[in-house]
Amino acid sequence: MRLPGNVGQPRMAMVGFWRWNWRQKYRRSYRVSRPDPLQAGCWYPRIMAEQNVFMNPSLRELEPGSYIRGGIYAIINPQIGTNRNGGKYLKCLLRDASGEVAGRKWKLDGFDLEDCRSTGFVRLDGEVVEFNGQPQVNIHDIEAERVAESDLIRLLPHTKFDVDMMFKEVMGLLDSMTHPAMKALARRYTEDQELMKAFRRSPAAMVMHHAWVGGLLEHTWQLMRVANRTVECYVDASGRPKLNRDLVLMGLFLHDLGKTTELYWDKGFGYTTEGNLVGHIARGSLWLEDCARDLDPPLPEDALAVLHNIILSHHGEPEYGALRPPMTPEAVLVSQLDNLDARVAMSLGAVDPSGEGRRVGGDPFTERASGTGARMYRHDPLPE
Repeated sequence: MRLPGNVGQPRMAMVGFWRWNWRQKYRRSYRVSRPDPLQAGCWYPRIMAEQNVFMNPSLRELEPGSYIRGGIYAIINPQIGTNRNGGKYLKCLLRDASGEVAGRKWKLDGFDLEDCRSTGFVRLDGEVVEFNGQPQVNIHDIEAERVAESDLIRLLPHTKFDVDMMFKEVMGLLDSMTHPAMKALARRYTEDQELMKAFRRSPAAMVMHHAWVGGLLEHTWQLMRVANRTVECYVDASGRPKLNRDLVLMGLFLHDLGKTTELYWDKGFGYTTEGNLVGHIARGSLWLEDCARDLDPPLPEDALAVLHNIILSHHGEPEYGALRPPMTPEAVLVSQLDNLDARVAMSLGAVDPSGEGRRVGGDPFTERASGTGARMYRHDPLPE
C-alpha cells in the first residue's frame, strides 16, 4: 500500500544510509567476482563453502583457484626481487615432504626476511594461481614459524628408499675393496659415528638433484652401485681390469662427503657458514689429508694424490666448481658418473607425476628441467 505524503520517508532514508554504509565497508569485496575468503572475513558466510579453502594443506594438494589458510612450509632461498616499476617483492620456493612450489609476495608490508631465514619455516595464507603452466602461491600473509623436530617428517622431503638398506650396501662395497690401506682409510671415516649419522641424513643439494633428507646417501649408493658394474666393462684383451676399482669406489664415497658440513637440514635446506666459506670440495680434500695421516698400513702417496684429484675435480669443469680437471681415468669416470646420476635424477623428477612432474593443463612437456636445458616429454611412448 502506498502511503500518502512523506509518511515513512525518514525511516526509508535511515535504511538507505545503513545499506550505503555497509556497502562502503565491504566495497573491495563487492568489486571482485570471486571474493578471496582470506580477505573477506565473515560478512559473507557462503564464501567459505563455495571456495576451495585448505587449512595447512600439503603442497601436493594445491590446485589453481584454491586458498591456503595457516600453511606451514619450509622456505627455500628467499630473496627480495624488484619489479619493472621498482617495487620490491618476495620470491622463494615453498617445500614440504610432498614437493615444492614457487611463492611470491607482491607487497612486503611487515615482512621480516631475516626472521624467516633464521627459522627456515613459515606460516602463511595465500592463493594458488597458475603461472607458466605450474602452480604458484601468491602469498597474502607470512610469518616465521618455529617447528618441532617431530614435524620435520611432514615438512621436509625424504628419500623413498630404506636408509638402513642403502647404508649397509655402501658399507659392503667399501669392505669389498682389496687394498689393505684403502680398507683402513675407509674405516677412519666409517668409525666416526657423528659423521656417519650426518651422511645418512644430509641432502645432496639444496634445490637441484637429490634435494631431500637422505639424498646424499641415496646419491652415493646409486653411484657406487653403477660404478661397481661399470669398471667390469673396461678390461684389456686378456680380461684384466684397466680401471682401479678401489680408487673409483673410495673416490665416489668421498666426493660429496663434505656436504655433511656444507648444508643444514634441521630448518629447511640451506648453506652453513662453513658451506659458504669453505664448501664441500675443499672440506672433502682437507678431511682426506687428516684421515690418511698415520694409517696402518700407510696409504701410498701416489694413491693419496689421485684421491685428492678425484675429490677436487668431480665437478668436471672450473665453471661448475671443479678446483682441478680430472687427471686420471678413475677421476674421469667419477666425474662423468656424478654428472650422469645428477642429470638423470633431475630429468626423472621433472616427469614424475607424484612430485615435480605435476603440471596443470594437458601439455605433455614439462617446463625446462633443472640441469638438462630442455623440456622433458612426459608421455610414455611404449605403454603396456
